[in-house]
Amino acid sequence: MNKALGFIVLLIVILISAAAIVYILSPILKLPVSFTLIIYSILILIGGIILTNLVSKLIKNEISRILGQTASGTLNLGLKTIGYIVTIIAAMSILKIGITSILFGGTVTGIIAGLALETPLSNVFSGIFLMLSRPFSIGDRVTISTWQYGLLAPTYPPKFSSNDFLIPGYTGKIIDISLMYTSLLTDENVLLKIPSSIMIQAAIFVHNEEYRLVRTKYEIPKTIDPDEAIQEIKLSLKGLNFLIGEPSIKVLDTSLTTYVIAIDAYCKGQYEEPPRSEIIKNVIKTVNKISDEKVKT
Repeated sequence: MNKALGFIVLLIVILISAAAIVYILSPILKLPVSFTLIIYSILILIGGIILTNLVSKLIKNEISRILGQTASGTLNLGLKTIGYIVTIIAAMSILKIGITSILFGGTVTGIIAGLALETPLSNVFSGIFLMLSRPFSIGDRVTISTWQYGLLAPTYPPKFSSNDFLIPGYTGKIIDISLMYTSLLTDENVLLKIPSSIMIQAAIFVHNEEYRLVRTKYEIPKTIDPDEAIQEIKLSLKGLNFLIGEPSIKVLDTSLTTYVIAIDAYCKGQYEEPPRSEIIKNVIKTVNKISDEKVKT
């Protein structure tokens, strides 16, 4: 913090020195007044932008320790916006440009600039709304799904052992929220930057729950009685410490030689794969045990 404050003081001294040099040299070099005002205006713009960024970053770092990264990010955005506006107004006042003349004289330029900057401006305003509405926070594990929140039927064979549908989206941890992009570190450890205009219209699944429902399907031969299999599987699953309550087991489907059971269990944590793996291993051992006992008898 002391280093940042020292840099801010140094920058102010440099800007004041530069302005003083211009003030002293302008009558000696016989510079036009308009040219001198332009130099002052440029110094104000450069100094104002740099100071705004430094001060907002310094305050963000201090506030993040107290209020968290998401709240400090919103405050940082507000400080930058105010700082930029004050800097622009100060620079225009040096040039003796009135706000009214800019508003009425820049209509055509504004239309052209608006059309050219439609996408970037959309991202900027979307980023502002994201920070104000805060549908998620930095550190949340989320799934981002859009256009427009459809579901997919599983075609990859192992997926038939879990859900009956897939959510087309990206899942990972939110690591940064800015005006232009939201940064997501996916479960595959790949950094994904999503434009704010996409995030503002996306369906966002926030995985902050302490437990979640995990469905596991398993195919059992018809030589094993379904009621016996369900009872034995429930007994074997009692030893799993991540389960919350007793799982629900039911027969879903049947074929000529097998039937399919579905095990619905509430499991601690935010991930499906680890508990499903343990459940499948227990079911395999239980089914093999029942089959071996039938062979012996």
